[in-house]
Amino acid sequence: MDYDLMARVFVYFAKAAWVTVQVSLLSVCLGLGLGLAAALCKLSPNRWLQIPARIYVSVFRGTPCLIQLFVIYFGGPQIGLQLEPFAAGVLGLGINIGAYMTESIRGAILAVDRGQTEASRSLGLSKGQTIRRVILPQAACLMIRPLGVNTIALIKGSSLVSAISVLELTYTAYRYISSTYRPFEMFMLSAMFYLLIITVASFLIQKLDQRFVLQQ
Repeated sequence: MDYDLMARVFVYFAKAAWVTVQVSLLSVCLGLGLGLAAALCKLSPNRWLQIPARIYVSVFRGTPCLIQLFVIYFGGPQIGLQLEPFAAGVLGLGINIGAYMTESIRGAILAVDRGQTEASRSLGLSKGQTIRRVILPQAACLMIRPLGVNTIALIKGSSLVSAISVLELTYTAYRYISSTYRPFEMFMLSAMFYLLIITVASFLIQKLDQRFVLQQ
């Protein structure tokens, strides 16, 4: 193994790792927003809200994320949606992970005792107030672990944005392999950074979960 080569390119991989973190963090935020909205729509008695949410979840869970990225980045200009690689990557990953988060959030909401809803309504709270003030705070602690699993999967899956030329870890590895012809060292360095990011994310998720458990 060429350790000198790995030391020389280390700083470039560190910059690429920061891009990976940015892509992952923004995608998770987008996914959480979409997942919460879709989960509430699926739980709504209004069929006009349920149907789009069900279609969204079915389509984006039933097709490969890579194809979705290609459709957004390469196919987008045909319908007037022309995005830079970074923005297209965040949008594609966020929409995809949002479909998976929908079911995690929906399951957590359904796990809250229905008596909480009945008690809130009897106190005069509206349906919206009941969801915001009573149901979601209690469901939050039940969401953390499944959403944490989704987040870790997203970080690993962020390597897919290399296919649309986002300068993250995997794309950076390919670039240096083409000039150094040392794939083992480049992929090992990339894997080390992925492992570091996932380890930190797992630690933060665990701490957040413990904090919510202690508050109960």
